[in-house]
Amino acid sequence: MISDANATLLAKLGFAARGVVYILVGWFAVDAALRGGKIADNQGAIGSMADQAFGPALLAIVAAGLLGYAVWRLTEAAANPEQIGSDVKGTLKRIGHVVSGIAHLILAWTAAKLAMKTGSRDAAVSPGDESARDWTALLLDQPAGRVLVGAVAVGVLVAAFQQAQKAWRGDFIHDLRGDAPAPGYVCTMGRIGYGARALVFLIVAGLFALAAWTAHASDAGGVAEALEQLQSQPGGKWLLVLTGIGLALFGAYSLVEARFRRIHVDLPGTN
Repeated sequence: MISDANATLLAKLGFAARGVVYILVGWFAVDAALRGGKIADNQGAIGSMADQAFGPALLAIVAAGLLGYAVWRLTEAAANPEQIGSDVKGTLKRIGHVVSGIAHLILAWTAAKLAMKTGSRDAAVSPGDESARDWTALLLDQPAGRVLVGAVAVGVLVAAFQQAQKAWRGDFIHDLRGDAPAPGYVCTMGRIGYGARALVFLIVAGLFALAAWTAHASDAGGVAEALEQLQSQPGGKWLLVLTGIGLALFGAYSLVEARFRRIHVDLPGTN
């Protein structure tokens, strides 16, 4: 049975894995803008590791890390170790932890399948867009399906607001341990990174809102579709470059968190 200490180490590895994934997503975005490459979402970035040297071993490490991160987020929501309040704000934060945990479980499963050579090994693809449209189609087939898709849009919009709030306040830096304050550039990296994520989440929310309005699942999309929407705007080349740099900086800040963030996982039934 996994211990709290081992789960905490896995969560730290998860921050590192998340950092690598976002650096790759940012790289693909910049490459697409400047050299006409293909935009990748988080799952596509993971897929790009498959054909690299020691790809299966690297993917296995990433899968373990993302699983640890998912477990940490889900236990945060269930056990409430940070003593999140029970008001609306606290409830939304815990719901956000659940969504984040599930998303990282999916990413961990993607990496594990690729490590075992049972998944698609196409690099720089965007399976997240297909998944978003499949789930949207499933929701639209339900009673009040457009309302359900609209609720998804609202949920993603709330996530975008939370990311923007972190970028504006910069108070996430207090999650890092240590008596000495973190260098200013570390906070700047995080603020730019959270700002880029807020922009991407805002566009994704808009895509789901459009799908709810038109009742067409094809209008929904994920991270890659959001980046493609940016690229299609006037001055889109440079918007995509700046957003890609921001996402890569978020990845770099995640690597800092892997080393210095205060984390403790309290698994149910281990105390």
